[in-house]
Amino acid sequence: MGGHSHWATIKRHKGAQDAKRGKIFTRIIRELTIAARSGGDPDGNPRLRLAILKAKEANMPGDTLKKAIQRGTGELPGVTYEEFSLEGYGPGGTALLIEITSDNRNRTVAEIRNLLSKNHGNMAEAGAVAWQFQKKGLITIEKGKVDEDTLFSLALDAGAEDVKVGEKSFEVVTSPHDLEAVKKALVDAKIETALADITYIPQNTIRLDEKPAEQMLKLMEVMDEHDDVQKVHANFDISDEVMEKVAAAAAG
Repeated sequence: MGGHSHWATIKRHKGAQDAKRGKIFTRIIRELTIAARSGGDPDGNPRLRLAILKAKEANMPGDTLKKAIQRGTGELPGVTYEEFSLEGYGPGGTALLIEITSDNRNRTVAEIRNLLSKNHGNMAEAGAVAWQFQKKGLITIEKGKVDEDTLFSLALDAGAEDVKVGEKSFEVVTSPHDLEAVKKALVDAKIETALADITYIPQNTIRLDEKPAEQMLKLMEVMDEHDDVQKVHANFDISDEVMEKVAAAAAG
């Protein structure tokens, strides 16, 4: 299982803690505001539709959601966010693609550079690692929620490109354009999804042993706590055995 899946799983377990800090709402509000720049009607704006869905799944109050969209359309005054990506290297030579929304690019770049250097990583030139990732829709379903044959049949019929079988979950890969349709087909079939998002999937992964795995997860956590970081994509791979050792060491 690659970096995205591992980190998504870990974040789900610490979701209550994240919600308390307001990180989830902060990210979704920024995404709603930026998405709404292309139009405030979700029917004609797929990115806004996905952001609204995330807001509802996070139980965001309707008034907060509405105001975030209105800031994007210009109906309400608000901070102007710039979207950009930063690239870097993490522990074990892993590749990092970091999606940013910021109201001050220079400040954010300096802060991210500092976070990387303090956590066994470093910044890379633009284009140095981005080529290693493909933009895709990704739906994760925990094993036990559906049998393999049913999922393969449903997902591929709905337009999915691939279904990957992991140790504890299934990953349905789609084109970004087909994510909504595939997720709807699964929801209509009463199949519960753990995650559905547009992401960047690494073409190749780097398997990490215990020490670099521990450093990598620490780096991901530090990045995740930065307000301007929307998502971090990485090409690390950690076996369940190593994950258990890292978790045991952290707990002990």
